[in-house]
Amino acid sequence: MSGAEDTTNSQAQIVEVLPPVAVDAPYSYFAPPALGLQPGDSVKIPLGTREAYGVVWAVDAAPAARGNLKMVITRLDRPRLSQKLRDFIDWLARYTLAPRGMALRLATRAAEEAAPDALRTLYRATGATPERLTPTRGRVLAAAEGGMAFTKKALADAAACSPGVIDALVDDGALETIAAPPDPIARPLDPDHGAPLLEPAQLAAAQALTAAVRAHAYKPFLLEGVTGAGKTEVYFEAIAAALKEGGQALVMMPEIALTAQFLERFATRFGEKPAEWHSGVSPRKRARIWRAAATGELSVVAGARSALFLPFRDLRLIVVDEEHEGAYKQDDGVSYHARDMAVVRARMEDATIALASATPSIETRVNAQRGRYGHLKLDARAGSRPMPLLESIDMRVEGPPRGRWIAPRLALAVGETISRGEQALLFLNRRGYAPLTLCRVCGHRFRCENCDAWLVEHRFRRALVCHHCGHVERRPDVCPECEAEDSLAACGPGVERLAEEAATLFPDARILVLSSDFPGGAERLRRELEEIAKGAFDIVIGTQLVAKGHNFPHLTLVGVVDADLGLGSGDPRAAERTFQLLNQVTGRAGRGDKPGRALIQTFQPDHPVIAALLSGDAEKFYAQEIALRERAGLPPFGRLAALIVSARDAAAAEAHARAITRAAHDLPPSPRYRVAALGGLPEADEIMLLGPAEAPIALIRGRYRYRLLVKAPRSADVQSFLRDLIGASPKERGGVRVQIDVDPQNFM
Repeated sequence: MSGAEDTTNSQAQIVEVLPPVAVDAPYSYFAPPALGLQPGDSVKIPLGTREAYGVVWAVDAAPAARGNLKMVITRLDRPRLSQKLRDFIDWLARYTLAPRGMALRLATRAAEEAAPDALRTLYRATGATPERLTPTRGRVLAAAEGGMAFTKKALADAAACSPGVIDALVDDGALETIAAPPDPIARPLDPDHGAPLLEPAQLAAAQALTAAVRAHAYKPFLLEGVTGAGKTEVYFEAIAAALKEGGQALVMMPEIALTAQFLERFATRFGEKPAEWHSGVSPRKRARIWRAAATGELSVVAGARSALFLPFRDLRLIVVDEEHEGAYKQDDGVSYHARDMAVVRARMEDATIALASATPSIETRVNAQRGRYGHLKLDARAGSRPMPLLESIDMRVEGPPRGRWIAPRLALAVGETISRGEQALLFLNRRGYAPLTLCRVCGHRFRCENCDAWLVEHRFRRALVCHHCGHVERRPDVCPECEAEDSLAACGPGVERLAEEAATLFPDARILVLSSDFPGGAERLRRELEEIAKGAFDIVIGTQLVAKGHNFPHLTLVGVVDADLGLGSGDPRAAERTFQLLNQVTGRAGRGDKPGRALIQTFQPDHPVIAALLSGDAEKFYAQEIALRERAGLPPFGRLAALIVSARDAAAAEAHARAITRAAHDLPPSPRYRVAALGGLPEADEIMLLGPAEAPIALIRGRYRYRLLVKAPRSADVQSFLRDLIGASPKERGGVRVQIDVDPQNFM
């Protein structure tokens, strides 16, 4: 260890270092005083038999003797994590009951490649003539005239030659290499570049946001506006205010596919695009963004939920676009809701936060109604464009012929729409060709071998796929149970089957199926979304992917093929989610110069959700749903936490879950909470533990699952109860795992 070997323990600091692994407390190390370590520094440490990195959480300037501690190896060349970010990590770990090291990993994963940026090699003409001047070499030298420096690829592309020609000209002295700093991760943004002329309602909302940003104090807002109201233009003004103050802004989005149109609109407003942060960005680029956010080189980041953990130097504004979206919930690893954690981080950073949505979550709506959040409303579409006209198709009366899924009235409307040169969208929130394949002879149903779920047929891929674990098998020609030929039947529609029907009904139409499970990833989705916006397709068929914030100016008709799909589940948020999804997807119609229309196929036209949607009376729906939640003591009027016990053996999972239940009722009295008696009705201030019960999807990825649900009053200290409960329960053995999900969104 250079420098550390001749440093005695009495001379060294003692530092508390938290590694990004599944530990809750930092480890103590000696550190050579020459390193000058401070809290937030990244260091290399010995950890067990290997070397690892960690972050200094505390420094003891006058350490007492603590035995034979290991020595910090070196300080890493990374920006220091701020106290505010470390406090946020501590808060997240306490709230979610995740190990603190795993919470730290969310903020430092990209830093593993955040070494100083390497210099670029550029090529420039020297003026010398090579010994052998071929036509190809002549093209290279002609392209390099003027004293400009080029990358090897740019020069080779300009001269239509191979990179080897460039190397040969360097050897001959006709070109020289120069070292140049890397391209900036993002170019400077101009807050005055494309300032728009806002409408009165937009201007009032923008002024409220910009005033809060300039005050540099925590202020949360709900920015609620109908689809097409211009919410993005409003929060762009808040971003401009942050830029003028020299601060940084974060825009969070639920889907990668949303970023394409957003980036173009952002560039129109600010002259350049923001930095992107999502799974499609390369690890090296993420590392550069991480460092640039920490140094302040980067002003604005637009990204997925993980962008919340970037080490911003001076964060002034957070925007959570489409704040109601379930994609903000992280279920694997550290379970957190990015919308709620964004509010916490904004408070710790003294930043403004805007939660934007046309259909806010019940939690956010209640916070705005009770004055916890400012409430900014845009009640009409920008440019005085009308909202789409909504109509229902009662499938009990006007349903399609047997084996078809598009009702005659919807088919007629689609035909009329595309004949006018306009676009139609058919929405069905079900991927693949059919959700179930069975044998007509013996009744055999194709199930996943790892999960308690049917295999979904994907006819484009000639495969049966599990949407829970990813298991894939080829669709056979004969039944594997009875060996009957030509006996397999697809039951129910997915978007692929809908496309097949649309092609039959409209053989000359240009049809696109838009689904997240098609090959090509984010780039394919971006290209297809751009093509839709340009009018390259007549009929678009898609899942919920098409419902999220897209602007298709030529789209005037939306057909919802199965509006009842989400209403039958036992999810306490089923009505809310269905209302939000249908409101969003029907809101894609009529966002251009022509009015829009939406037809909703349903077997329940009188259902409160469908009725509220058709009437346009969102306030009535929210009032009813909020009243139901309050009576039931459900969030935001109460608190929920889930414990999911899983194991390879069903009996082991059930036994462990029942042991947790017994432990809950054997807990000693606590001043921080009260537990309801087993089998009795809870008092108003008591925590109730429900279950265990087999999960609705009992087997996923080969693990059997049992669920327990903690239901508590809003004032209860649920985290203390959960810590005491896990401490009193049997240790996890034999492959049994217990996952804690505070504020669960998924009840399957």
